[in-house]
Amino acid sequence: MAGHFQDAGRRAPKPRAPRWVGEEPPIGVKVAVLSAPEIYSVAGPVEVRETSKAWVFLAADRAYKLKKQVRTSFLDYSTIEARRIICEEEVRLNRRLAPDVYRGVARLTVENGRGLVLDGNGPVVDWLVVMRRLRDSDMLDRAIATGTATPDRIEAVATRLAAFYRSLEPAEVDAAGHLARFAHELDENGRVLALQAFTSVAERGAAINAELVALLRDEPDLVKGRVIEGRVVEGHGDLRPEHVCLDDPPVVIDCLEFSRPLRLVDPFDELAYLGMECSVLGAASIGPALIRRCGEIMQDDPTPRLIAFYTAYRAMLRARQTLAHLLDPHPRTPRKWIPLANRYLDQAEQAALTLRPR
Repeated sequence: MAGHFQDAGRRAPKPRAPRWVGEEPPIGVKVAVLSAPEIYSVAGPVEVRETSKAWVFLAADRAYKLKKQVRTSFLDYSTIEARRIICEEEVRLNRRLAPDVYRGVARLTVENGRGLVLDGNGPVVDWLVVMRRLRDSDMLDRAIATGTATPDRIEAVATRLAAFYRSLEPAEVDAAGHLARFAHELDENGRVLALQAFTSVAERGAAINAELVALLRDEPDLVKGRVIEGRVVEGHGDLRPEHVCLDDPPVVIDCLEFSRPLRLVDPFDELAYLGMECSVLGAASIGPALIRRCGEIMQDDPTPRLIAFYTAYRAMLRARQTLAHLLDPHPRTPRKWIPLANRYLDQAEQAALTLRPR
């Protein structure tokens, strides 16, 4: 038992600083520390969620997002400074549609003898986005599943989005370059669908994609006209049901912060995307309701043909992104992706019917 007490005539040894002081600690250390309630000074457990690009820690009424150290052809989060910049950009951009959700950016610092703490005085070893925690039950994807995405709540979302789009100035976009972005993504769809791994969906997917390629080639003004009319703005960039919270008033989170070119969109492209994703979840009426109400508020009336193109284009893009999970060396939930890709192809096929000559 004597070993449990300090000898009165001896001073306790000074705690040793972690061996990685002055360097960046391993991601496993960061995740372990941020998973414990002590760092937030809260009681109760911390819920940890992982996404493809981040770890999210839900502690009491706050959410803390830690970017992964990923580097791809279109983003680079590999350095502490890069993650600081992208965290600050995420807060700035998302305050447009969720001003009271995005509280700011926190520093993860290392203190001599104390390890990692939030907003300490020691060297900064990472940055986190700090958010107000939202109720899972209020997210649109969950509300669709539980039948609580009522027409009045959807109208409130439309009103919020329309006000957002109306507040934005037309973006300075080259019409030919805007069209080329669509063409590039369609080409990439064709490349992925041609891979041997996807023979079960390749024929159907390739046929729909070819229709979109032909339409873009033969009727370029369908898309270019929106640029010429000044309809393209710097929007959200990733408008999906899991990013829409049916709060009062509604808020929209998780905009695409790492690429401004991908945020330069026709609002009805984004609305068609959101509607298509809702349809995949079994709520086909939401998209038309959003487009109709936003059109009224924004005094804009895009043709059904344009909406059909946007819907089919977005569905094909999502089918490709879904299939791409199977290209990972160790894909998570591998049985999920082919059936989901087929559901997106169903949406693209249905939308393509409006594009075909009658």
